[in-house]
Amino acid sequence: MLELYHNDMSTCAQKVRLTLAEKGLTWESRHLDLRAGDQQKPEYLKLNPRGVVPTIVDKGKVVRESTVIMEYLDDEYPNPSLRPLNSHARAQMRLWTKRLDEGHHDIATATLSMGIAFRFQYLEKGQEACDALINRIPDPIRRERRRDVIYNGVEAREFKTAVRMWEALLTDMEKILGGSRWLADNNYSLADAVYTPYLTRLDHLNVLAWIATRPRLANWYERIRARPSYDSAIRQWENRAYIDLMNTKGGEVWPRIKRMIDEL
Repeated sequence: MLELYHNDMSTCAQKVRLTLAEKGLTWESRHLDLRAGDQQKPEYLKLNPRGVVPTIVDKGKVVRESTVIMEYLDDEYPNPSLRPLNSHARAQMRLWTKRLDEGHHDIATATLSMGIAFRFQYLEKGQEACDALINRIPDPIRRERRRDVIYNGVEAREFKTAVRMWEALLTDMEKILGGSRWLADNNYSLADAVYTPYLTRLDHLNVLAWIATRPRLANWYERIRARPSYDSAIRQWENRAYIDLMNTKGGEVWPRIKRMIDEL
């Protein structure tokens, strides 16, 4: 049976759970508490040297990186397929996933989430414990980016960059949905699965007003939330304490983010 090392609220873990749900695959949960540093323990680093989630183990084979895992699952368990049959549509699907992996996740989403809400989970531990957790992040670029956004919040160097990237992404999604029902073509695909957790993150952060003037994207999100996979992959794993924190802090910060958007 598949083993999934994951976290309840991780966007990367959510998109893999969506893929598993869409394919009707059963799996054993290996849940990691990221705030406790489970992902940085030696036994997990043997599976995933970057110390990130998710990781799957399938018949003894270890597969890392969420988008790679999704494509692996579609190769290994092809029915139903979550990639378009048409080669051009398949290319469009890969462009969407590539965009996410080449910056939107690490810069736009992580910065927005940490700068608005999750920084408070670190700060409440006190500076010494907070620094210790930050210093255990293996990747030096991610480590210093995390340090900046935890201690500076919306004043962090990359926060406005994150807002700009989100604005560009949402604009492009609205445009493409004017020509097709789903992101790659008229069929649900991995492209839709990968972005579902990210729109959900805006929702949880109480900044979903960002799509208020984008009716096609709002409709896409409603259709996404109506799929059975959304319940089993996202709703059933919701961490109420995290969501309450995101909702409260996002409501406080949204007027400032809106001003940043208006200034672009």
